[in-house]
Amino acid sequence: MDTELAKKYPIKLLSFDIDNTLIEFHTLKGNFTKIWNKYKDDTDVLLTYNTGRLIGDVKNLIETGVLPEPDYIISGVGTHIYDYPNKRVVKEFNDILDEGWDLSAVENIVQSINHPISEQPLRFQHSYKRSYFFYDATPDLIEGIEKDFEKANMHINVVYSGDKFLDILPKWANKGNALQWLLQKLEINTSEVLVAGDSGNDSAMFNLEDVKGIVVANAHEELYKFTKYRQIYHAEGEHGNGVVEGLVYYGVLPNEALATMDKDHSDDFIIQKELNNIAQEDEDEKIALIKEGYVKAVEALKKNITPLGFSACSIEDNIPSGTDENYHSVWARDGAITVIGSLPLIRDKEIHQCQRQTLITLFEHISRNGQIPSNVRIKDNVPDYSGVGGICSIDSGIWVVIAFYEYVNVTKDIDFLRKYISDIKETMRWLGAHDSNNDALLEIPEAGDWTDLFGGSYNILYDEILWYRANVCFGRMLEMLGEYEEAGEYIRWSQVIKKEILINFWPSTQQKLFQSVSFAERQFTLGDTSYLIAQTTPFDFGWRCDVFGNVLAFLHGTVDAEKAHQTFKFMLGVGVNDPFPVSNVYPVVTPGDPDWKPYYTVNLLNLPHHYHNGGIWPFVGGFWVKFVNKLGLKDVAISELYKLALINKEGLTEEWEFTEWAHGTTGKAMGKAYQAWSAAQYISACHDLNIINK
Repeated sequence: MDTELAKKYPIKLLSFDIDNTLIEFHTLKGNFTKIWNKYKDDTDVLLTYNTGRLIGDVKNLIETGVLPEPDYIISGVGTHIYDYPNKRVVKEFNDILDEGWDLSAVENIVQSINHPISEQPLRFQHSYKRSYFFYDATPDLIEGIEKDFEKANMHINVVYSGDKFLDILPKWANKGNALQWLLQKLEINTSEVLVAGDSGNDSAMFNLEDVKGIVVANAHEELYKFTKYRQIYHAEGEHGNGVVEGLVYYGVLPNEALATMDKDHSDDFIIQKELNNIAQEDEDEKIALIKEGYVKAVEALKKNITPLGFSACSIEDNIPSGTDENYHSVWARDGAITVIGSLPLIRDKEIHQCQRQTLITLFEHISRNGQIPSNVRIKDNVPDYSGVGGICSIDSGIWVVIAFYEYVNVTKDIDFLRKYISDIKETMRWLGAHDSNNDALLEIPEAGDWTDLFGGSYNILYDEILWYRANVCFGRMLEMLGEYEEAGEYIRWSQVIKKEILINFWPSTQQKLFQSVSFAERQFTLGDTSYLIAQTTPFDFGWRCDVFGNVLAFLHGTVDAEKAHQTFKFMLGVGVNDPFPVSNVYPVVTPGDPDWKPYYTVNLLNLPHHYHNGGIWPFVGGFWVKFVNKLGLKDVAISELYKLALINKEGLTEEWEFTEWAHGTTGKAMGKAYQAWSAAQYISACHDLNIINK
């Protein structure tokens, strides 16, 4: 348990919903049981299930190993309490439910409701609970039902959830009242309780005074609305993963619990072949080169330290000519990625000061409408708000929001956060204004992001992934400042963004619940794929695989491990990491292709396998290594880090120049030498694999 957080959030009892909170309702799958059983002996909290299921159902889930053994079960939406270790129903609680409860009168009133209604199966019914299917009821209709019971002088609970489930319960029966009764019996304060749920019938738990809470990412809108004013944790993960994430946040479980959430795919045929190939490599040779590269990366990074922050590349080692002078600037995008990558070196005073100054320089030049500059020229401190060709750079500001959160999260410098949070708020408003049709996705101008000489427009995967992450990061920063209401809004909205990304960028011919038309039908029957496609517009789609966008999607939690493994196997199969990690797009665009643009020949940069058109980017390679490691394939990740060391060693004039990019097929180094983000992301990858201490 995290001692610091445990002191801040002293938790004595957990009260968790089961279906679509701990486990997925239809498949009964989830990671909670595996992780809880691994760490439960290190905790001293009581585990309680608080569910709509009846006791028999819950006991069956426990006996079959779907759920771990609890201390208590609150079942039937708060109508029974079961002492699991002593295997008995707590009868004292049921005595208070009889007051004013008349089962036949309940059924008579329900049958008089003027709206289609049908009983749920018998296994969901008992003497203190009547459950019905009641689709698409309005708030006014539910309020009318409550008034009908009041007129009949019956004080009962009407619980409506998921836009289809109606439960009629005794006055004192709901998940919150039952939990409150149990807490009084156990002499536990509500401030020492952590609850978790996904739907409206869980709201009574969250309504207890000073209770701590976890809302999983797949939660219904009704619970988000109910909890947005409360001091609860909105998880980025779904089902059990979201609960584990919240348990780590509150210090009940250690950080290591997050690393055990994903399924093991090491026995997959394609991955096993890769592992067999790696087994033939010399481990000592790989580690030695990786460690040498680490030392050289720190040296390269320090070449980019300037009074205004990190330069894009070493000024001393790159003589500018023409537009190349742009590199002698503090770039928002490059600087932010460099800050993020170099955070493991926070104890190095020189690097730490440059991280901080990079952010300050960018904040000091935010425009009146909240736009963060694309770059600030180092020689005269003059900002530029556009990219190549005067096109607005959208992702620059998004990266700075993310980097600012990552910096504050590591340093815990709340005063620094407080000083600039108003600027970040304006930047988030400016960014949000690019969602002109309010569909949760940003509309990006052509060549308006990091691939600034490569055509992409409207809804671009890479930008939408960053936009999702920025909303999460901003919400977390507001939480740090105690602004829980606004924090809840942004984190809730981030989940809307995530859902839109999956609907629009992961093509599937499978009909989805609540989705009237499948993506495949809307986008000219593209069919099924194994990765998030590069872009969509109202008129067509870009079907290529944006490698960086897909890597970020998993690292930022937009896709789960199952989808990420599909994507990894595809990218591994087509060789995006060959000869070095990694080419930024597959397949490349060639002249004559409908996606070819005449300006791809500008400075001969975007010819096939060049620059953004399938070039190898070492800084993306750093993210790639972390992506592979997060998949649980550490041996593969080490092998990829070794290959990344090789390309960073390949220089223009000497070894270890950490160049900007390399040719996609020959692997020859190109671009500028001593690129800051190439060095920083190599450093980050080494720390992610804990390779320096090997």
